[in-house]
Amino acid sequence: MLRSLRFAALFGGLILSASALARDIDAASYGYPLTNPFEATIATTPPDLRPELPLDDDINQSDRSVTLRPERQFDLPDNFWPVKKLTYRIASQDKAAPLIFLIAGTGARYDSNLNEYLKKLYYKAGYHVVQLSSPTSFDFMSAASRFATPGITKDDAEDMYRVMQAVRAQNPKLPVTDYYLTGYSLGALDAAFVAHLDETRRSFNFKKVLLLNPPVNLYTSITNLDKLVQTEVKGITNTTTFYELVLNKLTRYFQQKGYIDLNDALLYDFQQSKQHLTNEQMAMLIGTSFRFSAADIAFTSDLINRRGLITPPKTPITEGTSLTPYLKRALQCDFDCYITEQVIPMWRARTDGGSLLQLIDQVSLYALKDYLHDSPKIAVMHNADDVILGPGDLGFLRRTFGDRLTVYPLGGHCGNLNYRVNSDAMLEFFRG
Repeated sequence: MLRSLRFAALFGGLILSASALARDIDAASYGYPLTNPFEATIATTPPDLRPELPLDDDINQSDRSVTLRPERQFDLPDNFWPVKKLTYRIASQDKAAPLIFLIAGTGARYDSNLNEYLKKLYYKAGYHVVQLSSPTSFDFMSAASRFATPGITKDDAEDMYRVMQAVRAQNPKLPVTDYYLTGYSLGALDAAFVAHLDETRRSFNFKKVLLLNPPVNLYTSITNLDKLVQTEVKGITNTTTFYELVLNKLTRYFQQKGYIDLNDALLYDFQQSKQHLTNEQMAMLIGTSFRFSAADIAFTSDLINRRGLITPPKTPITEGTSLTPYLKRALQCDFDCYITEQVIPMWRARTDGGSLLQLIDQVSLYALKDYLHDSPKIAVMHNADDVILGPGDLGFLRRTFGDRLTVYPLGGHCGNLNYRVNSDAMLEFFRG
């Protein structure tokens, strides 16, 4: 995820006419031990290479809720009451301090593992921290989204901005000196659009913004993840499912270990055992995780908007209704299916038409190229082996951000964010 990353590019007196060069971290000096991007994505960092973080009991934090879409009280079935208000988590210092907003990745809630890690990291460093769900999470879609059809990044950013304003209004006595913003994965893309929106709205005047492993071309990232589900995995037959194969491996692993230990170091330790997953199995596991996220998004968007693609509009859903048939139907719809069936029709209805290529440009970092190029307060940290990147993506980031881009050689997708080297660099960026 070198205590200091401020290296200068020395070229023996050569004068560069282009923008400053990105910081490419050398693999040998970096020291991150996982060279397989799939393994890094799943297992993240070995526990002894992670930063020391405070325990939950040592953090002054609480979960609070805001109401932004009161009409959803009637749009959604009664048994959806937990997501009719948007919950967030706030950790506050006992004195005036900067406040940093954290935006979660695809389908993730405010209390996702990575958001929890980032909260502890920044809280220990003296920041107030607000954890926010992704605009693609079912709770955000239900309680905060105007259209409940995430994927149009500008719309998602406007929804997120209103959430941030509501959070600030709900905590008027919190002494804040400056506002900062960060997000990981899709949350990083959202953060870029939120920062751009704030340039005109000026509610926060973010001092610094850090994008962690953002998708560059959103459609490319989605396509890459969808393809992982199609990986051919040895050992899967008509009678043995992928989930049974993984469960059998975990069962044998715990039998050999002698006890069941479900801590956050499990996957790393598991991958060092004889029962470790193969490349194909890891690819399938990552792809399956994102497929479930796509299913959640497709189901929730269809239900709220009464489109009838997954849930028949007149079918009552109560406490006793089995959602299994709808889940099976939703799982047949990957991200590309969701975009084709729900996002594009809504977008075209609002914009009087438009091609898929036009949509891709509008929802990706391309749309903010000039702003990102010229804004010194925004930086990116990414991995050269990230599975969500496509051809030309790193080149775009280099041309756009120059020396505000740090490229790590390893780490997969967000797998090195909890590596001490990365955590030091993130803290250094915000401290200036």
